[in-house]
Amino acid sequence: MTQAIYQPIVAVTGATGVQGGATARALLSQGSRVRALTRNPSSAAAEELRRLGAEVAYADFDDRAGLDAALAGADALFAMSTPYVVDVDAELRQAFALLDAAAASKAVRHIVFTSAANADRGTGIPHFDSKYRVELRLRDLGIPWTVIAPGNFMDNYTGESTMSGLREGRFALPLPADMPLPFIPAADIGAFAALVLRHPEEFAGRRIDLASDRLTCAEIAEIFSGVCGRPIEFATVPFDQVDAHSSDLAAMFRYLAVKGMDVDVEGLRRDHPEVAWQTFADWAAAQDWNLASPEARPRT
Repeated sequence: MTQAIYQPIVAVTGATGVQGGATARALLSQGSRVRALTRNPSSAAAEELRRLGAEVAYADFDDRAGLDAALAGADALFAMSTPYVVDVDAELRQAFALLDAAAASKAVRHIVFTSAANADRGTGIPHFDSKYRVELRLRDLGIPWTVIAPGNFMDNYTGESTMSGLREGRFALPLPADMPLPFIPAADIGAFAALVLRHPEEFAGRRIDLASDRLTCAEIAEIFSGVCGRPIEFATVPFDQVDAHSSDLAAMFRYLAVKGMDVDVEGLRRDHPEVAWQTFADWAAAQDWNLASPEARPRT
């Protein structure tokens, strides 16, 4: 009688969100066992993950007993943190609680933490610096680790703030038109995270900045012109407008405007061809650019 081969269980935090969801779906598509961790196991996103074959478990970073239960028996962990739900201090408290629970489980043998590209370079950007502090805590756990650090998210540009500008024929950011920056869609982050989680021996102890394309804001506007079927011009937003909204984001854009962001896009494509690295044009062509205002769209 042939003995069944044990399939490691990968616990995925943020599984009903963007990065975690992309990672969970990539793992499931490759036959991995996924335990999707979420604060709302009855949500539509959680139900979709169940349909795809995931085990869904309750987990709240402020509930240590719940974290211990969620990680029991898990072999690997995809870990993420976010300052935007509350603030940077809460992000650190919750991220440290997650890492401590993983260490206490005695079962987790590899942790993949998603940070931010160049966060290890003393940027002075609050939500970059907080992620780097989590990276340092991760290295002290005594568990094999890998840090993946994405550049700018392409998916951010499907939001209403971008769409409202596109309706007026403009794409606006507080950046120079000719500053090249690295970009990546969530699907590529998930695909790379799945690759790392399925091959821990190759990636343990490494910090890898991620991006699938590099282009300027002016080039993005040109791509938007093509997919939207109308002329889109790039406009540079004054920093004080961003300051009024978020000092953290303003610090990020000031840093990017002066320093830029360095990711070896060509090296990633060469070394990991199994990831279907998308260009910005490829990604944009696959999106639904319905420029009708939300109020004017027909209800379904």
